[in-house]
Amino acid sequence: MTTNNRLFYGSCFALITTALSFSIRAGILTQLGTELSLSASQLGFINSMWFLGFPISMVVGGLIYHKVGGKVIMQFALFAHAFGILLTIYSGSYEGLLISTLLIGLGNGCTEAACNPMIADTYSGDEMSSKMNRFHMWFPGGIVIGALISKFMTDAAMGWQSQIWVIMIPTVIYAWLFFGQSWPKAKEVKASNIGNNFSAMISPLFIFMFFCMALTAISEFGPQQWVGVILAKSGAHPMLILALVTGLMAVARYFGGSVVAKFDITGVLLGSAILTTIGVFLFSTQTGGMAYVAAIFFALGVAYFWPNMIGFIAKYIPASGALGMSVVGAVGMFSTSIFQPIIGSWIDSDKAAAKAQGLTGDELELFAGQATLGTMVIFPAILIIAFTVLFFWMKSKKTTVSVEATA
Repeated sequence: MTTNNRLFYGSCFALITTALSFSIRAGILTQLGTELSLSASQLGFINSMWFLGFPISMVVGGLIYHKVGGKVIMQFALFAHAFGILLTIYSGSYEGLLISTLLIGLGNGCTEAACNPMIADTYSGDEMSSKMNRFHMWFPGGIVIGALISKFMTDAAMGWQSQIWVIMIPTVIYAWLFFGQSWPKAKEVKASNIGNNFSAMISPLFIFMFFCMALTAISEFGPQQWVGVILAKSGAHPMLILALVTGLMAVARYFGGSVVAKFDITGVLLGSAILTTIGVFLFSTQTGGMAYVAAIFFALGVAYFWPNMIGFIAKYIPASGALGMSVVGAVGMFSTSIFQPIIGSWIDSDKAAAKAQGLTGDELELFAGQATLGTMVIFPAILIIAFTVLFFWMKSKKTTVSVEATA
């Protein structure tokens, strides 16, 4: 196996570790709460550590990537993952779980901070887009795997500790794949200079993509986080909706390179915004079997957001380097964290409005949930406008370059 293949496959297993830490932890929350006598508020704080560690280590990793190298960042990721897993299993306390979840979140962020620029430096053009999409397919793919493993082990009355041990399997595999390998140097010489990184990041194009990333992330994670609560009374099974969405996302990302080669990154992002808007709108208006149709539109839309936002920065703003990719990824996580309580307040407000209309029970829950999803349509709808501007902006730049080259 070549060095490039070992590094790429190692990255995929590291992202599977991230995905399993997300889905298996979600699957054992009830067991944790019962066994350790934790309140819902305490469980919420434990989960928040995952989202806190992720963007922090992404930004720090991006800042030091060209100083210490991706190899060192992944060595820290290995320590954080392994120690976090062991501490989760053996701590037996609320405080220990806070620390262990933070460590795992830091390891997850380091994985993105190290592997995104490594893929950008190893591959070029359409191959880079293909590898970036196939790398990121393992987040939704890993969530499906983790959710199935957690359900099977829970149904088999296996303890939550044994489920956490499962996360150690891809951790050991990526450690073996990365062991002794040399990481590629930056393709763009300017990218290895922190001053050039910051100069590229204050360009209008980067700032535009920075704000777009906040909207793409909440368009993806907002409905996903709340769809179970909202659709529980719609006649559709929330877990089947989640499995359908994440499964389709994984498949779509596998073929992402071919899609980008045909429509270009800007065309793919615009198409994604349109499909996501349709999906969220259908979620907000349909019930029963049509909810699964909405899930298909939604999944095919959000599948291409994250990898191609990162890929766009790598391809069109290469001087921003590892830092640029990490900052864009981090703002996606921060926006998700910031909007969660806002979405929760929308649900509360819509429930109050439904009660004022005399609705009760399941009818009230469904009305309020769909009203909130109707509000969430705003996010991808704004992106349709933004990515239409981006599409023609980049097209005009390419035309200008082509004319100058011909002259």
